[in-house]
Amino acid sequence: MDAGVAYFPTHDALGPAALARLVEERGHRWLMWAEHTHIPASRETPWGDIAGAPPLPRKYARTYDPFVASAYALSVTSALRVGTGVALVAQRDPITTAKEVASLDHLSGGRFDFGVGAGWNREEMADHGIDPRTRMRRLREYVLAMKAIWTQHEASFHGEFVSFDRIWSDPKPMQRPHPPILVGGAGPTVLHRVLEYGDGWMPNHGPGIIERIVELRERADRPIEVVVMGAPSGDVDVLSAYENAGVDRVLFWIPSGRRSVVERKLDHIEATMAELHDRPA
Repeated sequence: MDAGVAYFPTHDALGPAALARLVEERGHRWLMWAEHTHIPASRETPWGDIAGAPPLPRKYARTYDPFVASAYALSVTSALRVGTGVALVAQRDPITTAKEVASLDHLSGGRFDFGVGAGWNREEMADHGIDPRTRMRRLREYVLAMKAIWTQHEASFHGEFVSFDRIWSDPKPMQRPHPPILVGGAGPTVLHRVLEYGDGWMPNHGPGIIERIVELRERADRPIEVVVMGAPSGDVDVLSAYENAGVDRVLFWIPSGRRSVVERKLDHIEATMAELHDRPA
């Protein structure tokens, strides 16, 4: 099991390029960004759509666009894989997003990972003109439409929310047929989405994940990567359980702060992973 980091790239913390250089220099292989275009000040939807959730951290409203952050990170690194963890696809135009993903992947030599999700903040979706009740259907359809754009010279797609006939959109992604699509979420129907259009499953750390990994492996007819987001950086027993369950990668959240804050967290993560790898098999 390998490890990477996830980050809210805020304007008042270590920037995307500096962070990417630091993460690559220290031997990490993955860097994933959170996405929120904005946070409605009403704050009617609880954080994570969970009743009784604590107040939302300020970083949620202060993030750079993850595709812009990715461009900065990819331009100053040579081996680091960079991606979205997750892009709120239901709030995005699929033709424009397909172009952004393909451009980043092509310019980086095939180092972009595309984490996708439907989102949880209902007011944020509504500000984009999206009915939250349609977000799962939109996520599915937008991903399928983007796949058509990436894999067809003259792409066509006709669905409930997006429809186009015979479009040209180059460059195509460097990775074939397209960058890995990591489906986020841990709701009751998420494995259906993973199996239909995902290359991997990227749930948040939490109860029941290991049991659902077993279910995923039993149902899948192809290799599907499992990436656990927000793994506890100081709990070797939990990480060992994930490794034994066949998790391919864990992602640790790095605090949005100055370089010294980030480096302290990286020290902690690396010590934890070293302890895990030193355990007897």
